[in-house]
Formats: sequence, C-alpha cells, structure tokens
Amino acid sequence: MMQNQTTSPSSVKGWERPLLILIPYLIIAGIFQMLGFVVQGLDPKNFQLPKTPLEELIVSLFTLLGTIVVVYLFRRSVDNESFRSLGFDSKGILKELIIGLSMGAILIAIGFVILFMKDEIQWSSTNANTNNILLGFLLFLSVAFCEELLFRGYILNNLMKSMPGVFALIICSVSFSLLHGFNPDYTWFSFWNLTMAGLLLGLPYIFTKSLWLPIALHFSWNFCQGTIFGFSVSGNTTYSLIEQSRLTDNLWNGGKFGFEGSVLSIVLQLIAFMGLWWYYHGKSKGSITKGVLETAKKEEVSKVSFER
Repeated sequence: MMQNQTTSPSSVKGWERPLLILIPYLIIAGIFQMLGFVVQGLDPKNFQLPKTPLEELIVSLFTLLGTIVVVYLFRRSVDNESFRSLGFDSKGILKELIIGLSMGAILIAIGFVILFMKDEIQWSSTNANTNNILLGFLLFLSVAFCEELLFRGYILNNLMKSMPGVFALIICSVSFSLLHGFNPDYTWFSFWNLTMAGLLLGLPYIFTKSLWLPIALHFSWNFCQGTIFGFSVSGNTTYSLIEQSRLTDNLWNGGKFGFEGSVLSIVLQLIAFMGLWWYYHGKSKGSITKGVLETAKKEEVSKVSFER
C-alpha cells in the first residue's frame, strides 16, 4: 500500500524565492528561447528581427516550456509545494475564464472605438487570414500562460507569504513592467502603463489564488489588441485582421509601443481594476458575513439542544 507523501514547510522565506529563481530563470528560459531560434534556422543574436507568425509562435512555445520547467523545479524543490497550488484549481474555472475573456475584449474594443472616433487612429484596411489568426491565438495564449505562471503564479504567490497583499501586488506589478523594458519603444509612460496592467492582472489572484482569470484576461487583451485591432503589443508588431495607421504618435494613441503606451489604456485599466476590486471585495465581505451567520446559527442550535 502506498503512503501519502507529506512535505515539510520550506525553510526559504517567501520573499527570498522570487530572488532565487531570477537568475536560473533568465538562464534556462533564455536557453530554451535560443533553441526555438536554432531549430528554425534563425539567428538568436538578432532577436528583434521580424519573424513570421509561425516563427513567433515556435519561439514563444519554447520560452513557455523553459518557464514551466524552471517554475516546476523551484515549486517542488524550494517551495515544497505542488505545481497545481500555484493557481490551477478547477473550481470556478468556467466563470473566471468567461470574465477574463470578456473583460479583455471589451476594454480593447472600447479603446479602439474611442481612438478611431477621435481620429487618433485610422482603419487602413482589413486583412483576413484564418491561418494567421489561429497562429496569433496560439501565440498570445502561450504568452499569457507563460507570464502569468511566472509573475502571478510564482512571484506574487510567494511574496504574499511574507508581506501584505497590497505590497506584494505592487512589487510584482513593477517587476512585470520592468520585464518588458527591453521591448522596442519602451518609455517611462509604458512603464506606468504596464505596471497598471500588472495590478489589474494580479488583483483577482490576491482574492482567489487562481490563475484562470488572469490568464484569460491577459490572453484576451493581447489577442484583441494585436491580432484583431492592429495595435502593437508592448512594442511588438504582429499580423492583424485590422490594419491601422496614425497621423502622429502621441500619448493618446500610444504611438509605436501600441495601445499600452496610451493615456486611454491607463484610464480603462483603472476603471476595470476598480470594478474588480468592488466585485471581489464585496464578495469576500459577503462570505465573511455568511460564515458569521452560519456560526451563530450553529451556536444557537447547540444552545437550544443543551437547554433541552
């Protein structure tokens, strides 16, 4: 008969674990990323060279694989916890996926319509290519899973073990923004924009410890932003169904960095952040109230039974 394996608490503090994983992640994920270039006959030294949608996807999948390997090893050997406990519980998955997918699509659609109506962007043409749309779908799904696994699943998860959630969320979000610092046309305004994105993606995790909503929101935001509406995604250009242009680059349309370099992006993300906070905060208060009432009811029943 097999005995249940038990794991002893890790001797490494929560805030130390993101620091320990940093160098191994950069090395191992970097090696996997280079392999993605090599297997396709691409020069890994010219990382910024334009790639086809298929080439972008393959490099992204190799990076995802490297991320899974590093996070899994650290989760098991350093944290002494299961990989699933990072946020892959199936409870409530459908609801969280629907909320995340809907929110990302709605936010980007609103942003596109406003900028188009204000003549900040122009709808140049439509280029329908089913194959490239599918490749874009898989690419941004891979990117969302990779970045959420590392930042919300591992970094935020562990920081929350050592400090209040608000501080953990801020540190994680700033780190998330700085990761994109080497992207083309990254500016100080892009920094704040992506920090806000990190706050928006991390807030649901603070309340639920689940990665499904952050992954869905991250994917939907990027996919609609790049593959559908034709914005650059964090400075990177990809195939898009709608091809757009700009008369000038400014803080309203985001310029070359894309929608994530715009004032409108921060405003919409802030509204979404407040909406999620209101939703989860009210839900958590309701759960507490429900728990208190149930406890009181049980005590009352016990009291009556005792008196009898």
